[in-house]
Amino acid sequence: MNFDVRGAVIHNIQHMSEQELTDMVNETLEQQEEKFLPGLGVLFEIIWENSDSSSRKEMISTLHENLPREKAVPPVSPS
Repeated sequence: MNFDVRGAVIHNIQHMSEQELTDMVNETLEQQEEKFLPGLGVLFEIIWENSDSSSRKEMISTLHENLPREKAVPPVSPS
């Protein structure tokens, strides 16, 4: 089964207002469920693709400076 995550996410948010988008992102982050991570990835991809070089540098700097390294968990290899 092939599922177009990008298309589904864009379909689900295409008519949202800025406030609705803000609320959706905040609620998604508050729930901290892994199943929402692909959707946030699609949103980030849209933001990244529509940002200039300066904004991209600022985003990467913010990410690098605030990466919660204490929460890093190495992946478990399948047995």
